[in-house]
This record gives sequence, C-alpha cells and structure tokens, in this order.
Amino acid sequence: MTADHPADHQETASPLEPVPMEPVAPPERRSRAGRNLPVAIAVGVGLAALVIASLYMWKVAFVGVVVVAVVLALSELTNAFTAGRVRLPLVPVSLGAVAMLVAAYVGGSEALLVALTLTFLAVLLWRLPENPAGYVRDVTAGIFATMYVPFLAAFAVLLLRPDDGPDRVVVFVLLTVFSDVGGYVAGVLFGRHPMAPAVSPKKSWEGFGGSALFCSVGGALALPALLDAYAWEGVLLGLAVMTVATLGDLGESMIKRDLGIKDMGSLLPGHGGVMDRLDSLLLAAPVTYLLLSWLVPA
Repeated sequence: MTADHPADHQETASPLEPVPMEPVAPPERRSRAGRNLPVAIAVGVGLAALVIASLYMWKVAFVGVVVVAVVLALSELTNAFTAGRVRLPLVPVSLGAVAMLVAAYVGGSEALLVALTLTFLAVLLWRLPENPAGYVRDVTAGIFATMYVPFLAAFAVLLLRPDDGPDRVVVFVLLTVFSDVGGYVAGVLFGRHPMAPAVSPKKSWEGFGGSALFCSVGGALALPALLDAYAWEGVLLGLAVMTVATLGDLGESMIKRDLGIKDMGSLLPGHGGVMDRLDSLLLAAPVTYLLLSWLVPA
C-alpha cells in the first residue's frame, strides 16, 4: 500500500460556493481633473477667509500671511531642487524674503529693490566658504528662487500700501481665483484639446476659454464695485491676469516636470503644496500692480 498524500485529504471548495474576497477600501473621491473636490473647496474657503480677515482687520497681518506663505514655498522649492541635485541656499533666500516683503510694505518699491540687491549679495557670499563644486549652479538657483517667489510676491504687498489697498488685493486674488475656477470648470466639462500636453496634460484650450470668460465677467463686476473703475478696465485687467496666471501655472508645471515630481508639497490637502497655490498668483501680482497703477491710480 502507498501512503496517501496530505493534499488528498484537504477539502476543496465547490465551484458553486462563493470564494471569500478581501475587503476593498472605497476609492478616494476625485474629480475628472484629479482633485479631491470637497477637500479642495474646503481648504480654498479656509485660505480665502484667512486672507480676507487679515486684510480688513489689520493690514500688517496680511504681510505676515504672505511672509509665512513665501517661506513655506521656498522650503518646498528647496526640497524639490534637492531631488534634482541642486542645493538652494535656503537661509539667505528666506531671510532676504522676509526683508524684501517688510521693506516693500514699509518703504515701497525703492526699499524692495534695495532688499533684493542685498539678498543677491547674501546668496553669493553664503556659498563661498563651501566646496566650489557646483557653486555657479547653486547660486543661480538661489537667485532664481529669490526672483521667482519673494520678489514677485512683494508686488502683492505693494498693492496693499494705499488706503484702498485691501480692495486692490481682493481684486488681484479674486481674478486669479476666477482664472483657476473658470479653467477648471470648462476643462472638466468641455476639455478636448490640450494646450501643452508635454507640460500639463489636463490643461486645455477649452479651459483657457473658461478662464477668459470668468475673468472678464469677474473683472467687469469687481473693479466698479471695489475700486470705482470702469467695467472695460475690469475686463482688460481680467484678461491680463488670466493670461499671466495661466503662464505661471504652466511655468511651475515645467519646473516639476524637469525635476520629476508631481507636487511641490502636500501641506494643503486637495491642492498639493503652498507653491502649487502660489504659482498663478506670483505672476499675476506684478501685472495687477502695474495695471492698477495705470488704470486706477492710488
């Protein structure tokens, strides 16, 4: 006699019996554009409330909000550059950022330029005692970061300086948000033709048209209501902000593609990092400042 194999005594499931399945977690609720929409909206509303409160309760508080946002964005940019083997001199750039933003509020554009120049010098000197390998690369990254984040953000602080500064900042933020929301809605509903598929596959020409529509209408309503300007001036400003906001978004996408990352950070659920929210605002700030200085002099 031969011994039975242990497998001969194991019970086999009938093909008609249901096979137990492992529990599967429900998928995360995401929109066609890839965001968790309820979370993104909640975070956006919270940020808007913080900005509005700081503007109208105590103007200096808004400068503090900008300082915190810029320093966090620089930290995210530093981490992103590290992934690309670039050492951004965070300490002199961050200290210079604070100096530039405070100088812009206290002394205006001339003080801002002085602080910018001193920040450039600090970046050059900070890296000198270290290994010279990669000096030009790292210093160039520091100068780029200084111009890209705190210098452009300082124009939002310059907008704040006049007596009607809070209203000017609200117009700037509102139009930039309109550009983002209009592009998002039109892109999700009608997007068929990508603008720059190699850089941002989800950004479409239909979304660009939605941004133009939202910004035109928003500008035509916001400028007469907040700054006693003409509706056509609001349309002009809205279209200008829409254009540079889109370029700012594409520019940051290009940086992320080059560095091989999806988001600059994860601090803001549904949005990514702070830098991912500032990309459109940064380019829109100087354009809004210059156009409002011409259309609606303080």
